[in-house]
Amino acid sequence: MGGNIQYGHLLGSVDEYGTLEFYYHQVNLAGELRCGHCKSRPEILTDGRIRLHESWTWTHGATGAGESIVEELAP
Repeated sequence: MGGNIQYGHLLGSVDEYGTLEFYYHQVNLAGELRCGHCKSRPEILTDGRIRLHESWTWTHGATGAGESIVEELAP
């Protein structure tokens, strides 16, 4: 999967505005289970790529919350 994540899933939905809301769970290389919740607002860039503005929080196995930006790479 990437980083120190051995296995995981996302489960969510998208509303009429394109906003994603999902829960995630993952098992890391140490065998620890971690779960969280995320809301992600999409932005379509002028070149057609997608940028996601995310607000997330851990709900099990870790603590903390934050904001991230995930951007599609150019071809």
